Amino acid sequence: MKKIAVPVQGNNVSAHFGHAPHFKIFSVENNSINKEEVLENPGHQPGLLPKLLNEAGADVIIASGMGQKAITLFKNNEIQVVCGASGEAKTAVENYLRDQLDTSENACSHEDHSH
Repeated sequence: MKKIAVPVQGNNVSAHFGHAPHFKIFSVENNSINKEEVLENPGHQPGLLPKLLNEAGADVIIASGMGQKAITLFKNNEIQVVCGASGEAKTAVENYLRDQLDTSENACSHEDHSH
C-alpha cells in the first residue's frame, strides 16, 4: 500500500504546503484510493513536516510548490516530492495515479525561501 500526502486548504491543494492547516493522507492500493485521513499541521518548523509525514507512512507528497531545502528534507525522509499541483486534492492524487498530473511548475521555486 502506498500513502500520498497532500497539504490542503479546505479540499484544495494548499498554495503553501508549510502553512496548510491540514494534510490529507490518501491510502492507495492497486492504483486506487481506498482511504482518506486528515492530519492536522502542528506548525511550520523546518524539518518537522517531513518527519511527521514519514511517521504517518507517507511515500509521496503532492504539493503546489516547495523550496529546495524542503525538497531535500522530504527526500531524506524517503518521501518522493511532486510539485506543481493545484485544484482539488483528491483529483490531483487520481491524476497522479494515472500519470496525468500537470506538474509543469513548482509554485515555490526560489532558492532562498525557507520552508
